[in-house]
Amino acid sequence: MGSLSPWHLLILVAVLVLLFGAKKLPDAARAVGRSLKILKAETKDMRGEADDTTPGEQPAAKALPSAQAPAAGVQSTEEKVAELQRQLDELKQQQKNAG
Repeated sequence: MGSLSPWHLLILVAVLVLLFGAKKLPDAARAVGRSLKILKAETKDMRGEADDTTPGEQPAAKALPSAQAPAAGVQSTEEKVAELQRQLDELKQQQKNAG
């Protein structure tokens, strides 16, 4: 009673085909596969984080290296903002001269 026989699986597949239709099943299977892949990656990351910490180590000390990584992205973002601001100033100057 506890195990699935081939007949149970066949009935389950038939019910799924009737409910979702043959055209939507491949898309649904792909979506489930992607979701499982994401879930697997997240649980792997969680296990890796749990293994990295020692009993005496505090989580705040571990957060410092990860805070330094986005600093490079922030710097490039700041550079992009400065470039866009410069372009905006040039356009305002051109509009002022033309009008």
